[in-house]
Amino acid sequence: MRLVFAGTPEVAVPALDALLASDRHEVVAVVTRPDAPAGRGRRLVASPVAQRAEEAGIEVLKPVKPRDEDFLARLREIAPDCCPVVAYGALLPKVALDIPARGWVNLHFSLLPAWRGAAPVQHAVLAGDEMTGASTFLIEQGLDSGPVYGVLTEQVRPTDTSGDLLTRLAFAGAGLLAATMDGIEDGTLRPVPQPAEGVSLAPKIEVEDARIDWAAPALRVDRVVRGCTPAPGAWTVFRGERLKVKSVRLVTDRTDLAPGEIAATKNAVFAGTGSHAVELLWVQPQGKKPMAGADWSRGVRIAAGERFEA
Repeated sequence: MRLVFAGTPEVAVPALDALLASDRHEVVAVVTRPDAPAGRGRRLVASPVAQRAEEAGIEVLKPVKPRDEDFLARLREIAPDCCPVVAYGALLPKVALDIPARGWVNLHFSLLPAWRGAAPVQHAVLAGDEMTGASTFLIEQGLDSGPVYGVLTEQVRPTDTSGDLLTRLAFAGAGLLAATMDGIEDGTLRPVPQPAEGVSLAPKIEVEDARIDWAAPALRVDRVVRGCTPAPGAWTVFRGERLKVKSVRLVTDRTDLAPGEIAATKNAVFAGTGSHAVELLWVQPQGKKPMAGADWSRGVRIAAGERFEA
C-alpha cells in the first residue's frame, strides 16, 4: 500500500522506521505538527518524526490544522491507500479521514476501550495497572472509539516510569502497526467494534495534577512519581520553591514521620506520607540538575521537623 504516516514525537519514530523497512508498503509522505520552539534559545525545531522523514528523503507535510485546504489538496494528490498514525497530536476532521481508501489506522498505547485519550500510559501507571498494551484501530470521529484491528499486551513492572513503559510499547507497537498494515493489505484483518463496557478516559496530565499529596498513602505517592516521569514531572514545594521528585523507594518499616515531614541521615533522606515513609532517591531543585536525594538534603541542611508544603 501507499502510506502517509502521521506522527510527531520521538515515541512515533520506531513505528515509522518499521514501515520504512517494510518490503510490502511504501511510505510516500509524513504528516507531523509544525516546528515548535525548543531549548533555552527557543528556536524552532522540527519534530522527531519530521527529522527522521527528512533523513529518509520523504516529503514532510506540516499543516497548522489538518483541515487546512492546502494540506487536504496535497493529500488528495498523493492519494494514499492508508494513513497509519502514532501520536500525531491533532484531531483529524472527517474531510481528512475520508481521503485514504482504507482510512487512518492509529496505534494507541492501551488495551482499548481502556484509557482512551492523550495520556494512556501515564494513567495506567497512576492507576496501578499490572497489565497494559497497545491497540491498532480504525480512526472515526469519536475519541479513540473506532473498531480494533489488533492488540498486544505488556506487563507494567513495579519500578516502571511512564517513560520506561512507553519506550517498550513504542518498539513493540511498531511491529503491531506494521503487521496491521500487512493484514489490511492482504484482507486477513477485519476491525472489530470495541465493547461498550470497560471504557476509561486518559486526559492529558497537567502540571498541577503532578503535585505530590503527602497525605496520600506511600503507594499513591510512588505511582504519581513514576506516572509523571519524565513529564510533566512530580513535584512538591520546599522552603517556597518547587522541588521535582524524580524517584522514590517505599520504606514500609518507617512510620514515625507525619505526612510531608522530612528526615535525613548521612546517606538517605525520607519523607512521611499518609501511610509509611518513602526515601527520596533522586530530586531536582528549581533551576538545577537532578541529584541524589541524600546530596540534596546535605546541601539544604534540613532542620528537625521540617516539612514539604501541603
